[in-house]
Amino acid sequence: MIGILLITHGSYGEALVQNACHVLNKRPVQLNQLGVSAQDDPLDLLPLARAMLNLVDNGKGVLVMTDVFGASPANLASKLLEPGRIEGITGVNLPMLLRALTYREKGMETLLTRAIAGGRDGVFNMLDH
Repeated sequence: MIGILLITHGSYGEALVQNACHVLNKRPVQLNQLGVSAQDDPLDLLPLARAMLNLVDNGKGVLVMTDVFGASPANLASKLLEPGRIEGITGVNLPMLLRALTYREKGMETLLTRAIAGGRDGVFNMLDH
């Protein structure tokens, strides 16, 4: 199973994890999060981020999900990436996380495609549906 590590601003990642647990009625395994606060130096957090990554990696790879491309959490996440083994997605939202948790047994390529689609497809004008 592919592990998932969220690296986000503040407590956003923890809120996503808590809400995913609520929707799924259980705490998914191999899921962890790291919140980056305004006073944190992302480079100081790199050893902690690597340790958290190792906690969710059972050898099948890890998907690192972050909130805003170009911001400190995403910059930290980018230092962890290894194509094919440690992949990263920005713009994380609850539909994206739920989709990632659902497809992480299907391989990294499928997981990336499905997670991105879940995040995108979870955003729409409710009056149009």
